[in-house]
Amino acid sequence: MKKVFLLALALIGLHTLVLAQAFGYGSTNKKAVRHYEAGVTAMNQGQIGDAMEHFAASLKADPNFVEVHLTMADILLEQHAYEGAIQHYEAFLKKDQKHPRWQETAHKGIATCRFRMQALANPVPFNPENLGMAINSMDDEYLPALTVDGQTLIFTRRFPANRQTISHAPLEEDFYISTLVDGQWTKAKRMSEPVNSHDNEGAQCISQDGRIMFFTACGREDGAGRCDLYMCTRKGEKWSQPRNLGPAVNTPAWESQPSFSIDGHTLYFSSDRKGGYGGMDIWKTSFSGGKWSTPENLGPTINTSGNEISPHIHYNDHTLYFSSNGHAGMGGMDIFRSERDAKGQWQTPVNLGYPINTEGDESSMIVAADGRTAIYASDRLRGYGKQDLYMFELPEAVRAIPVTYQKGVTFDRKTNKRISASVEVIDVATGDKVAATTSDGTDGRFMVSLPANATYALHVSAKGYLFYSENFDFHAGIDEVPPTLQVPLSPIEVGEEITLRNIFFETAQYTLLPTSDAELKTVVALMKNNPSIHIELAGHTDNVGNADYNQTLSENRAKAVYNYLTSHGIAADRLRYKGYGASRPVADNATEEGRAQNRRTTLQIIE
Repeated sequence: MKKVFLLALALIGLHTLVLAQAFGYGSTNKKAVRHYEAGVTAMNQGQIGDAMEHFAASLKADPNFVEVHLTMADILLEQHAYEGAIQHYEAFLKKDQKHPRWQETAHKGIATCRFRMQALANPVPFNPENLGMAINSMDDEYLPALTVDGQTLIFTRRFPANRQTISHAPLEEDFYISTLVDGQWTKAKRMSEPVNSHDNEGAQCISQDGRIMFFTACGREDGAGRCDLYMCTRKGEKWSQPRNLGPAVNTPAWESQPSFSIDGHTLYFSSDRKGGYGGMDIWKTSFSGGKWSTPENLGPTINTSGNEISPHIHYNDHTLYFSSNGHAGMGGMDIFRSERDAKGQWQTPVNLGYPINTEGDESSMIVAADGRTAIYASDRLRGYGKQDLYMFELPEAVRAIPVTYQKGVTFDRKTNKRISASVEVIDVATGDKVAATTSDGTDGRFMVSLPANATYALHVSAKGYLFYSENFDFHAGIDEVPPTLQVPLSPIEVGEEITLRNIFFETAQYTLLPTSDAELKTVVALMKNNPSIHIELAGHTDNVGNADYNQTLSENRAKAVYNYLTSHGIAADRLRYKGYGASRPVADNATEEGRAQNRRTTLQIIE
């Protein structure tokens, strides 16, 4: 640690000295300059006390020698003498008028001093737990990735390519995978080819359902630059051949450390490509129309003149964790959290606090679906080898809004054959698509995230089939994971019927609520994509109240949907509507749950 401290001080002195010599000293006083250069020499030799005496003498000879203030401030910062460091930073800023880069350094130094004093005086709870020998080894384990159900962990392991010549063998990086069984991680196994190869693979992320993986590979023949982003998909138990994301995303620069959003099309990553704010910045790209968009920088709220790496977009799609040495922190790379507001703007990043962050480097952290359980890599906690993976609970102030998840199986209603289908989760209140995936073509399985404190419409669709809809209300919170949803998809044939579970009306009225819009748009799309079908829209009620009133209400509700479709371009001769009142119950009217199921709107193919 002492060597690192002395090296940091030497670099501080040399950096300021080289810049001063290049642009001219801020003092013409020969005695002041002589003492300053002697101080830098002493600092490089590890004689910090002598160095500070020379710097003090330099300031005595010329109190306006701004370089001395900056160098002394940096030394005092490294020595944890924060009050003294702030005094010298402020003195520099008061006197310097021509060094914008140094002024930026001084402002950051003041912010760092004040943050450290506050953080050290108010440490946050931090009790890291090693993930154990099933995961960690004598080698480096880092950059974890976790499926939303918390059952599958993929990470990067770096190890000597040849154990027989361990001191000289080149290091190899590969992916390892483990699953959670009865609360314990199974022995991690090297993932098979073609995901792993004889080249190095690392810095990966996994989609919420574990069926898409993005990763980083460097120096490949099909690469565009130093390191590129690649993608592969899983069908059943087999992974596809990885493919380069292409020239829109990959450049001659360094692209790495991807993080895939639950919306199914947005990828965050770190890069030092042109157009950023500093060294490495965090960028995002979106997949649409079969191609990736030109990446967009996340902007100066997130990115700085320093480095921002290891982005992790939480499953709620609103909370971003990342590491930075450009924002005020404990030193080195600290981990931060930022929230995206309703307008899509990222808020000022919040440091996770001490001792989660230290004067070393902290990075490659992910947060589980519960919003509070974090996993990260560290080599400072006396693990099994070098970097190990640890789990800990985040302080409440920097947690993410929790999510649950819904697993399901898609199949043909008539044949029971498993089929692949598109799955979307839509926020009923806003109409925004918050999650998307595709069920596996082999076993029909899917898994999607469902953030808390909202109501969601689940839409499942496949070519040649009527769509399936479901409704989930999590305003009361998330108590437990719902059971696996069975999703029978009805082929587009005469007589087939579906229930529109996300059509909503005012209580005891037939005015469509705005929250019905997402479902109604899906019906419009169904009709436009299948121009030969004719449908009946049917309204149904429970048995509460007068039978004639229920009959009229059900017919008016069906008519409201009919009117919506005709007003959105669907020909009236392809539609008819009818009310059935309480005559066709699908559940017991003796319970509120049953009555809720009976109050519904259905769609049936009649021609």
